[in-house]
Amino acid sequence: MTKNDDAVEVRAQGWRRLAALHGLIESALEKELQAAHRLSVVEYTVLDALNRQDDGWHMRMQQLSRAAALSSSATTRLVGRLEDRGLLARFLCVDDRRGIYTELTPAGQRLLEDARPTHDRVLAESLARAAEVPELESLAASLERQRA
Repeated sequence: MTKNDDAVEVRAQGWRRLAALHGLIESALEKELQAAHRLSVVEYTVLDALNRQDDGWHMRMQQLSRAAALSSSATTRLVGRLEDRGLLARFLCVDDRRGIYTELTPAGQRLLEDARPTHDRVLAESLARAAEVPELESLAASLERQRA
């Protein structure tokens, strides 16, 4: 194996570990958020992204797509479902009629506030479990250090 092959394998191993950690966390979050709040991980992510905006500032659909790591069409469908549930609202940009903004509604804010402790608890528990898996230990520790 050449030095270049070794580097490729190291990156591949890192990617597999990252994907494994992501899968472990996401599946635990999905299960708990659905059971306790009828909310998917990606729905929580969208509500959380909207909540993190300064007062009076809204997110364009394109920005929301990036925040949720979804395609434009998937974001449009998701936003439509959340809007139907009364959790967010869409409106046209005053300056650019082609632009559509999204905003968290009071009901969306309440659901997010109710779900946040579940999210935070499950995330902490998942990272603790990952820290016990030798292949994931260093990644979990790195994320814990970011929190401090």
